[in-house]
Amino acid sequence: MAVTDYTTLDRKYSKITPEIRRLADLCVSNGQIEPELYGRYQVNSGLRDLNGNGVLTGLTEISEIKAFEFDGNGAKTPIDGELCFRGYNVEELVSGFIDEERAGFEETTYLLIFGELPNKEELEAFRKLLSKYRTLPTGFVRDIIMKAPSDDMMNTLARSVLTLHAYDGNANDISIPNVLRQSLLLIAVFPMLAVYGYQAYRHYFGGDDLFIHTPKPQLSTAENLLQMLRKNGKYSTLEAKILDLSLVLHAEHGGGNNSTFTTHVVSSSGTDTYSSVAASLGSLKGPKHGGANIRVVQMFDDMKANIKDWADDEQVERYLRDLLNKKAFDKAGLIYGMGHAVYSLSDPRANIFKGFVEKLSAEKGRNDEYALYSSVARLAPKVIGEERRIYKGVSANVDFYSGFVYSMLDLPSELYTPLFAIARISGWSAHRIEELINAGKIIRPAYRSVSDRRAYVPLQRR
Repeated sequence: MAVTDYTTLDRKYSKITPEIRRLADLCVSNGQIEPELYGRYQVNSGLRDLNGNGVLTGLTEISEIKAFEFDGNGAKTPIDGELCFRGYNVEELVSGFIDEERAGFEETTYLLIFGELPNKEELEAFRKLLSKYRTLPTGFVRDIIMKAPSDDMMNTLARSVLTLHAYDGNANDISIPNVLRQSLLLIAVFPMLAVYGYQAYRHYFGGDDLFIHTPKPQLSTAENLLQMLRKNGKYSTLEAKILDLSLVLHAEHGGGNNSTFTTHVVSSSGTDTYSSVAASLGSLKGPKHGGANIRVVQMFDDMKANIKDWADDEQVERYLRDLLNKKAFDKAGLIYGMGHAVYSLSDPRANIFKGFVEKLSAEKGRNDEYALYSSVARLAPKVIGEERRIYKGVSANVDFYSGFVYSMLDLPSELYTPLFAIARISGWSAHRIEELINAGKIIRPAYRSVSDRRAYVPLQRR
């Protein structure tokens, strides 16, 4: 079979010509809405009120995020963040499977989708069911993944998901049994689609050896990810445990996050499962949503290169102030990994992660880097409070640590966001099923027009 050299493909179609730039300027000049109009018409930009709180648009039983307590007068007080899956505190769920020395992602997926914790027999049957679905159609890797490989793994993942529609004899059936079947299939094959897509990319664009490891039925999702990705297929118990923990912590985070809300919106239209998941992947790909941990790692790389003594609080604090004042790294004025749209005092996922990150850094001989991360987590809230005059509470979020974890696991940065998707497909599936069970109307928010009326002008007079 002839192999196409994708590194020399003609990319003329992707060039931005002067004509396109001129037309783009026209779009911008005629497309800007005055910010004050949002206040005048009491429109919640970004579906957030003036205090930054999300506007209620639906109900869910799948998960709950709690960051404040309210008194009898409606005043709110920040508290340490809490995250619950189906009413169970995530910290307790994690303690349960960690203490019993077993993987937790499959159990968490069962809980999110079915609403109850499985017993031993149910969990084993569910693991076997996922293992049965952990296979791709004959020729799919060769014909779909290996052809036209992309340097963007999220697009590769979305393309593969949409293509699976063609292999499904009941692709458009949105009955709950069929949607459940499709959801379990996608949960099972997401790791394969992401890893194989990355292997194809590295082979054609990086000249690496091409190897395809099939998943092993006795291994967990996290273990299979590591053995499929690594040439020798080897991994340590601690590596698998921490990757499994990461999948659990990223599996679900309320119905209001952008990609899960996308799941609800698109599912309410009655579309098929593959289209719904592809839309959610498109949302998660955005750097304001799923790509934050990559920026954290890049920021720390710049920090390590520009701070002489990582243990010197004064030098670290000076760098953090430079970040906020747009003098360091990407000059965006942000300390990536600090702060969250909901949590203020603490992100429970970051708190859970922290102890395991310390253990992994010791195993990998990267204690100095962990100490630097700890210093930034300690100093950044003070610096942000002083520079931005924000005193409601700012803390490290889960992205602050997850990128560091992935780098210690020697996972390529191209797979950081796909790993988020491999976890979050469980939450998306649960929310899609919930939407189909309960919703009777298509989700259709209103937009107010603020354009002036104009009289039509014939072409020859324009």
